[in-house]
Amino acid sequence: MPLAVAPGARVVAALTIAGSDSGGGAGIQTDLKTFHALGVHGCSAITAMTAQNLRGVTDVQASTPEFLDAQMDAVLSEFDIRAIKIGMLANASLARTVTAKLREYPSIPVVLDPVMVATSGSTLLESDAIAVLREELFPLASVLTPNIPEAELILGRRIENVSAMFNACNDVLAMGARSILLKGAHLSDSDEVTDFFLSGDASSEVTHPRLPFEAHGTGCTLSSAIAARIVQGDSLQDACMNGIDFVQKALKTSYHLSESPVRVLNVGA
Repeated sequence: MPLAVAPGARVVAALTIAGSDSGGGAGIQTDLKTFHALGVHGCSAITAMTAQNLRGVTDVQASTPEFLDAQMDAVLSEFDIRAIKIGMLANASLARTVTAKLREYPSIPVVLDPVMVATSGSTLLESDAIAVLREELFPLASVLTPNIPEAELILGRRIENVSAMFNACNDVLAMGARSILLKGAHLSDSDEVTDFFLSGDASSEVTHPRLPFEAHGTGCTLSSAIAARIVQGDSLQDACMNGIDFVQKALKTSYHLSESPVRVLNVGA
């Protein structure tokens, strides 16, 4: 459902606070494409510029806290932002800058994708920022959307099976998070992938077939889709379930950009 409005109409929007992917398969670029595909105007605040392609990240230039704050101010002071998606934060200073801004807008739902490591294995979050996420950002987020490696870094332990995933969700909630959608694709011991949603009063378990290829940008696409569905009026749990469906459709129509075997999601399909 692409963005379709009457000429001159005033529309609501979503904001992505994340890094730029020069390859266009993840980060800000995919966030904005996903917002548009789901009928939502997208605004952005860029935390870092990355030099990357499907094989890896070769350089990262982080924004200054002052410039990131200015970007967020420009958007939040002018537009009717109905959801915020947070992705790559790069370092502790930027994480604290985002935390301070969220406290000024406590009524806006926040989808936090704790981006720590790229698909290629490149580090996207400095180690001292993980504590800031746990202690300061988690309580402000409506939902966290980590994958297995990210949840392992957050908890400081391995997650080796579906039963351990459920326990991990409970432990993340005990850290102060309001809800979590834990993505299970990195557990490779099954032909199926299980994702868990857990909050204080609701839970869902979603299982879908494992696809026989690796894809770039799935986490960014999912968290952006959840934010867009919140803007469209979904409950948090429904937004997560509809976000998973959106990613599955984008995966099934994914495509190649180079000789790399890694595919890019087709979010406009």
